[in-house]
Amino acid sequence: MDRYDTQCVESKTSHANSYSAGGGGAPPIAMAAGDAGRRGTTTAAVVVPAVALSSGKPMPRVGFGTATATLAQAEGHAGVTEAVLRAIDSGYRHFDTAAVYNAEAALGDAVAQAVRAGTIASRDEVYVTSKLWIADAHPGRVLPALEKTLQNLRMEYVDLYLIHHPLSQRTPEAEGGSAVVVKKNLVAMDMKGVWEEMEECHRRGLARAIGVSNFACKKLEHLLSFARIPPAANQVEVHPYCRQNKLREFCREKGIQLCAYSPLGGNGTPWANNSVMDSPVLKQIAQDRGKTVAQRSRCRCALGGCTSRATA
Repeated sequence: MDRYDTQCVESKTSHANSYSAGGGGAPPIAMAAGDAGRRGTTTAAVVVPAVALSSGKPMPRVGFGTATATLAQAEGHAGVTEAVLRAIDSGYRHFDTAAVYNAEAALGDAVAQAVRAGTIASRDEVYVTSKLWIADAHPGRVLPALEKTLQNLRMEYVDLYLIHHPLSQRTPEAEGGSAVVVKKNLVAMDMKGVWEEMEECHRRGLARAIGVSNFACKKLEHLLSFARIPPAANQVEVHPYCRQNKLREFCREKGIQLCAYSPLGGNGTPWANNSVMDSPVLKQIAQDRGKTVAQRSRCRCALGGCTSRATA
C-alpha cells in the first residue's frame, strides 16, 4: 500500500521551522502514536511539522497514501482499513486518497474506528485529501463527484480536494467513473468550468482547500489567469530522479504548496520503477550518513519545500 508522500521523516523535528508554503510556515503538530499491538494506547509523542496553505488548516508534512498497484482490488476493503488503522497507530494524521483508488470507504471506516477506539479524538484530528477523477472533470459533474466522495468517506468535508489530472475523459465513457484510461477517449478539460465548480465546493465548505495534481507550469499559469480562488496545492511526482526544480520555483513564487507523491520512486507500481531504492549512488550517500535510502529521499523532498506522501 502506498504511503502518502512523506517529507523528511528523519529530520521532522530539526527542520520543522524551515518548512514553508508560499513563504508561510506552521508550527509542528504533536500527536500520540499508539502501539500497533494495542491499538488506542499511547507509547510516544510524535511531532510532525505542518505547513500552512493559502486556505484551510495546516497540512501535516508527513502523509499516508492509499493508492495501490491494483487500486485496492487485491487488498480489499478490510486490507485498506487495517493499513490505515496501523498508520494512525504509528502517528500518521494526513491521509491521501482519490475516487479512482477505491479506498475512500475503507479510509472513512478506519477513521471512524479510530475515533471509537479513542486513538484520535475526532475526525477533525486528521487531514484528508481526495481527488476528482478525469471521468468527472466536466462542468456539472464536479459537485456530485465530491458529494459521492464524502458519502464514501462518511465525512462532512475533505481538507483538500484536488483535480487529479489536467485533462478529461469523454462523457459517455465516463459513466461509472472507470479507472481504465483509453487514450482516444481523453479530451482537453474545460478548466475554467471545472475550476469554477471546485471553487463552489470550497464556498460550500465541502472542501476546506482546493488544488490540483499533475499540473505543469503552463497549466498552472492558465488556471491562475482566471481563478478567483487560487489552488492551494499541486501534487506531483518528486524524488531524486524527478526533481521538478522549475515547478518547485514556480509554485513557490505563486504561493502554491508543492506536494510530492512517490518520493521513493513508486517501487513496485506499474507507473514507476525501482530506480530510487536501487540506486547505487543513493545507497552510498545514505550509508555515509548512517541513514536509509528512504530517509534521504524523503529528506530531499522536504528540504526542497515539498510536502510528501508515501505508500505502504
